[in-house]
Amino acid sequence: MKVLILSTEKIEVPKYIVRYGIMRSIGVMASRNDIVYRRSMEVIVRTDRGIEVGQVLCEATEDALSHLDQPATGHVIREVSGEDVTSIDGIDGDRKKKLAVCQKHIEALKLDMKLIDVEQLFGGERLVVFYLSEDRVDFRELVKLLAGEFQTRIEMRQIGVRDEAKLLADYGDCGKPVCCNNHLIQMPPVSMKMAKLQKATLDPTKISGRCGRLKCCLRYEFDTYESIQKQLPRVGAHIVTRDGKGKVLSQQIISEQLLVEMEDHRRVVVDASDVLTVVKKSSNSSQVKTTAVVKKVPAGEGGNSGQKLKAEGAEKNRNSKRNSNGEATVDTKGGKATRGKRHQRKRGGRNKKPQDGGGEAFQDDGDGEPPGLRGG
Repeated sequence: MKVLILSTEKIEVPKYIVRYGIMRSIGVMASRNDIVYRRSMEVIVRTDRGIEVGQVLCEATEDALSHLDQPATGHVIREVSGEDVTSIDGIDGDRKKKLAVCQKHIEALKLDMKLIDVEQLFGGERLVVFYLSEDRVDFRELVKLLAGEFQTRIEMRQIGVRDEAKLLADYGDCGKPVCCNNHLIQMPPVSMKMAKLQKATLDPTKISGRCGRLKCCLRYEFDTYESIQKQLPRVGAHIVTRDGKGKVLSQQIISEQLLVEMEDHRRVVVDASDVLTVVKKSSNSSQVKTTAVVKKVPAGEGGNSGQKLKAEGAEKNRNSKRNSNGEATVDTKGGKATRGKRHQRKRGGRNKKPQDGGGEAFQDDGDGEPPGLRGG
């Protein structure tokens, strides 16, 4: 009696990163069998568009997948055979004819669009038409004509000038194949800030690529320049070096050096490692204490009660605290000023001023003690 044992272990299907299509798209393709595909091997793959021809780049390892942002998925069907090569040559030969037919219909319909290229999939599922246009184009009539002409599905794809260079350009100013058609998966945005930081020429004709836009290579070293610049003292900063104090005039990022103007107006190049410290300007504001001065004015010269409070140097709307003498006191510690009432009592005798710090006035009977402290 034979016993069949089923294994619960999950069999890992080998996956490969494959470049396919005229736009050189990148996808992760799983192998349907245990066949090992080598790098640069031509294979037939099935994508979401249909059956296409691709090229194996490498195995889909975790490190390789970390560099891809939402790649397409599909399956590797087989390696390209001799019959497949013949079919591919036939498709490439008909490409110019189909391009001419598309251009003829576009001119007949007087559509405001520029035809760039056409792509026929290997399986014949569809014909992709790439075009340039600044505005939206009503190409419904064109699609009907092309579908009746080629008996396949027509896909119209609007692209930009950078994609045009990716399709048509060959070599750049450096003498190597253009990056967008060689190894770039995505075309990152490039700005003039990157050229300024790397001290490249700002002449647009010299830093522009085949597409007429800023060269993609300006992006490659920008992150390195930016990280080094953050570690250097900024331009205009005052620093202390081994030779003395100075002011930073410019930065040399790659060599990590600074052009510094010393206190004796000498200009020297200093290594970033020779900078001892960066002088920071202190922003401590001095506190100004304001003292209020009160003068007594004789009765009849002004004032309702015969006294006029005249504060010299006090701020507007500052409250003052008056003691029993009628003098204003300002609480400079708490930042508040209060106005008190006069605490004087008239008990038929000569009034005595209260002690410093406040208190009630009392009648002096000659012994110098307040009534509440005398015995008996």
